[in-house]
Amino acid sequence: MLPQSVTAACLSLLTLGAIAEDLREAWREVPMPAGIQVVLTELEGPVFADASGRTLYQWPQHKLRNGYSGEAPGVPACYDEVVTVTTGLMSPYPAGIPLPELDSRSSCADLWPPVLADEFAEPLGDWSLVERRDGTRQWAYDEQPLYTSVRDQEPGDTFGGSGRKVDGDSPAIRVPVGPPALLPPGFAVKTTSLGRMITTDRNYAVYALDGEGPGNILCRGACLDRWTPLLAPGLAIAQGDWTIVERAPGQRQWAFHGSPVYTHRLDTHPWSQQGSDEAGWRNVFTQHAPAPPQSFTEQATLAGTVLATAEGKTIYVYRCGEDSQDQLACDHPQDSQVYRLAICGGGDAQRCQERWPYVPAVPGTSGTSRSWRPQWIDPMTGRFTSADSPGAAFVWTYRDRPVYTYDLDRQAGDVHGAGIGEWRGKRNGLAAFWLRDDYMQGIE
Repeated sequence: MLPQSVTAACLSLLTLGAIAEDLREAWREVPMPAGIQVVLTELEGPVFADASGRTLYQWPQHKLRNGYSGEAPGVPACYDEVVTVTTGLMSPYPAGIPLPELDSRSSCADLWPPVLADEFAEPLGDWSLVERRDGTRQWAYDEQPLYTSVRDQEPGDTFGGSGRKVDGDSPAIRVPVGPPALLPPGFAVKTTSLGRMITTDRNYAVYALDGEGPGNILCRGACLDRWTPLLAPGLAIAQGDWTIVERAPGQRQWAFHGSPVYTHRLDTHPWSQQGSDEAGWRNVFTQHAPAPPQSFTEQATLAGTVLATAEGKTIYVYRCGEDSQDQLACDHPQDSQVYRLAICGGGDAQRCQERWPYVPAVPGTSGTSRSWRPQWIDPMTGRFTSADSPGAAFVWTYRDRPVYTYDLDRQAGDVHGAGIGEWRGKRNGLAAFWLRDDYMQGIE
């Protein structure tokens, strides 16, 4: 187990959720075409949405092991043809293998309707128009064509995709797109399991010290051997939630919500958050993620801090992306369950339930947020069902996907199920619900 101080110093998702209403991410006003609006979401911050409130997504081109998938700027690649075979973009699987359930398979455009422009639409700012093969015009932002997701049912849903970064082992995912965050130059914001975390523009974590504020700078002397103040240029001015405090005559430091901000010198790579292990120091967020169910706990493990059940068993999420040209996700109960059943039980639904049981919810329990809510699942098919369906299970879901425990995790802090699946679970497999993104390395 990790030292107790590590768990205590890490920002608690359970605690943060309780104050999630305190922060709402601000954004820069940008020109938008008629019918486009900005909606504030729980997990992804401000996003662009259509007139009905449906989140807009892009499918950026992404390098895979054996080629590229996604869309090049200005070139739509999501159409209504049903893809029937693999492409071999993710070795060792060759191209040409038939995809499952072709009789019910959806096309890319079925799941990702393009955001079409009317005949009178004109480009505006970063908004442009790209022509599809049938001659219709599609909106693009920063040259990337835009889509909505059939997984989103209400304004503010972002169930179609996430802004979490991907790597070379992961499919080319769809990502929500929104206006620029209201940040000073040199800063950025990224989606993490704890919320929308502020970083430097080089993706290094930003921290604040409890008790510091204007006229009360505590980090001096030896403290500066480990912590680097993020200084403001001489011509910088306060903006939104950002102000400037004076550390010393002529030395101005950025502050967010009144707290001076720093980087930590032991953070040697962009995923690191070692500074949050020091007592009194915390990461800085524009908004916090909603709280998980109250019965959930946090557990320290040899690989970091995870979300767990009341009994301390690590909670896992399933992720899946097809090795097809359209790189459709396969991790939602409305997607094909063939891939999940293959990983969790060799195709045997009963074995899946024994090895990877769903996290149950007490019937009658309501969701804590749009991100965390209990739903009825048919364990034999893995699909949503109704309460009166024979054998139906009432289980917790995160982002509309069920969460699981692992049978071989015998005691609190075990994470034996992490990375089970293809390419350490990155393409098709299960991952622990890490609360420290430096261990998770942005993968979800």
